[in-house]
Amino acid sequence: TAPPDDVLRADRALVEAVLAGAPGAFERLVREYQGLCWHVIDRMVRHPEDTRELCQEAFLRVHQALHQYRGESALKSWIAQVAYSVAKRHLEKKRIPIADAGDDDGLALAERVGDGFDLETATADDDAVAHLHAAIERLPPLQRTLLTLYHLEELPIGEIAGITGLAEGTIKSHLFRSRKLLRGLLEPTLGVVAA
Repeated sequence: TAPPDDVLRADRALVEAVLAGAPGAFERLVREYQGLCWHVIDRMVRHPEDTRELCQEAFLRVHQALHQYRGESALKSWIAQVAYSVAKRHLEKKRIPIADAGDDDGLALAERVGDGFDLETATADDDAVAHLHAAIERLPPLQRTLLTLYHLEELPIGEIAGITGLAEGTIKSHLFRSRKLLRGLLEPTLGVVAA
């Protein structure tokens, strides 16, 4: 689904202000989207020093390429796409695979968990949330990132496809497999009953 017109208008106004060199406009853009940029990059690289550096690189690229933003999608998605490509290139340079081909062992365990399992309810207390975050850390970078974009940033699948360049079906498959894997990882800790 396309972002609402008022969002696109506000995005275009901010971009025009930055391109016109309006005082404080780029700082406002950075303030507004630094959390998103951090989430995307940090979920991919999982190293605070690298994340900080890569966020700066992402905003430098945003500044250099902002004239290419056409306002057809939300600025949030466009910036997330820049952050994702910066993080992906970083992982490729370090020869770190972004998707783990060998994650089927965990999935086999997760298959045994009933579909009636409610991840949110199961992680309602602080201890359980800590276990959930630890389990997310064990996912491959791409799956961590897709979960973040979908659940934390609440982006629709179509926007995530635009950010990552992945087909919508591939994203849905990764999200499904990630949730199943998380159920498997949380099963022993949270007492999830196997189906």
